[in-house]
Amino acid sequence: QVQLVESGGGLVEVGGSLRLSCAPVGSSLGSYDWAWFRQAPGKEREFVAAIRRSGGRTYYTDSVKGRFSISKDNSAIYLQMNSLKPEDTAVYYCAAGRPILSAIATPNMYYYWGQGSQVTVSS
Repeated sequence: QVQLVESGGGLVEVGGSLRLSCAPVGSSLGSYDWAWFRQAPGKEREFVAAIRRSGGRTYYTDSVKGRFSISKDNSAIYLQMNSLKPEDTAVYYCAAGRPILSAIATPNMYYYWGQGSQVTVSS
C-alpha cells in the first residue's frame, strides 16, 4: 500500500508564496506520474498540475500557468505557488497514478492520494 504524506499548507496574503510537499511511503517516485489537485468548498476537485514519471514533462491548468511550478527530486513532489490569489484558496491534494496523456487531469485516473493540505489566501 502506498501512502502519500503532504506538508506545507497554510495562510498567506494575496501575492504571497507557499510550497507544498508530498512524500510517498511504500513506493518510489519513479513508479508513477504525479499530480496536484485542489478542491474549494462546494466545488468539484480540480486539476492543478502534473509531472510525468518519464522525462519529467509538466502540465498546468490555465489559471495557474506562470505562477505555480510542479517539480520532484529523489524524495518528494513539490508545488511551488507564487503570486497567490484568493481564488487559489482550497484543499490541495497530491496524487499518484499512470494516466494516459488525454486523461492526465482526470481524478479517477489516479490510484493514491495525499491527506490534503489547506491553502488559504487572504485579501
